[in-house]
Amino acid sequence: MAYKKHRESLKNAKRVVVKAGSKVLVESSGRPDDRQLKLLVDELATFHKNGGEVAFVSSGAVGAGLDALGLKTRPKEVQDLQMAAAVGQICLMSVYNDLFRANEIGIGQVLLTHDGLKDRERHLNARNTLLNLIANRIVPIINENDAVSAEEIKFGDNDVLAALVAILIDADALVLLSTTDGLRDEDDNRVSYIEEVDNDVLELVSDTADKLSTGGMASKLNSAQIAAHNGVPVVIADGRKAEVLTRIFAGEDEGTLLFPKAGNISKRKRWIAFFNRAEGRVLVDDGAVEAMRSGSSLLPVGIKEVQGSFQVGAMVDVESLSGDHVASGLVEYASDEIETLKGQKTSGKSGEVIHHDNMVLL
Repeated sequence: MAYKKHRESLKNAKRVVVKAGSKVLVESSGRPDDRQLKLLVDELATFHKNGGEVAFVSSGAVGAGLDALGLKTRPKEVQDLQMAAAVGQICLMSVYNDLFRANEIGIGQVLLTHDGLKDRERHLNARNTLLNLIANRIVPIINENDAVSAEEIKFGDNDVLAALVAILIDADALVLLSTTDGLRDEDDNRVSYIEEVDNDVLELVSDTADKLSTGGMASKLNSAQIAAHNGVPVVIADGRKAEVLTRIFAGEDEGTLLFPKAGNISKRKRWIAFFNRAEGRVLVDDGAVEAMRSGSSLLPVGIKEVQGSFQVGAMVDVESLSGDHVASGLVEYASDEIETLKGQKTSGKSGEVIHHDNMVLL
């Protein structure tokens, strides 16, 4: 098969990020599944003891908290979800501490938010902390800081976080563990390899709501695309299958693999494109699209429409008039200034709405 060499390249992965979803880690009640957790930690420990470097992104805090609090269903109120996350995080970390210590491996808890990774200084601090833990042979156990961040509980999921962590620490591979063995096609056969997450791929997805988890296959595919665009191979696999990680890193045909295409971008441009959330959009004509793809900055003359309200330094998406997402970048002007300047050949400042150095072409 054409992609066999991509599978075999995973044998050389040294630094990996593994993410396990709630349904992999806890029982239907939300109680941590001790047997499953032990099997997973033992596999991570084996990879670690063989010289590998592991960062583990763990869901399950809310589910564990629901069980500890005696709640049968996932609450709708944000403050109740925050309470469950705060209680459940302790439950999970206690279990992880015992399991990793049994393998003579130390762990460290790292709670992150998208907001924290958006700030450049905190972004670099998070990277340095994670890399220092890894360098000292300590396994970071990472989760979103759901106990204080309402937005992450309501809109976020750990698939996205895992992709961002993989980018943040320059991982060699990302594994997203679920309760399915990857993407399934129209005949319910496993899709072993995909080159790109496009509409044809997303049409294969049929996610259903769940009382414990927030992510699904669509989330995993979109997160995999983020990681792959930054040079990180991704495997979506069944986390309840015996020795699944061992098989993946032995280069075997396990789960669904998304392998990155050639090319890479600088760490700063990664931060711009993937760790910031777009605060607005500008629609540009074909001439502007061609100029940007040829290496030019975005000038006011090519802008046809401004959508959203944002300030200087905000990240915005640049779209063509046909709706293609052409680029993302940090603006030199606020939205009201761009509205005034659009279509003009010159402006009062540098003349660039988004400088090429602050722009990522997509």
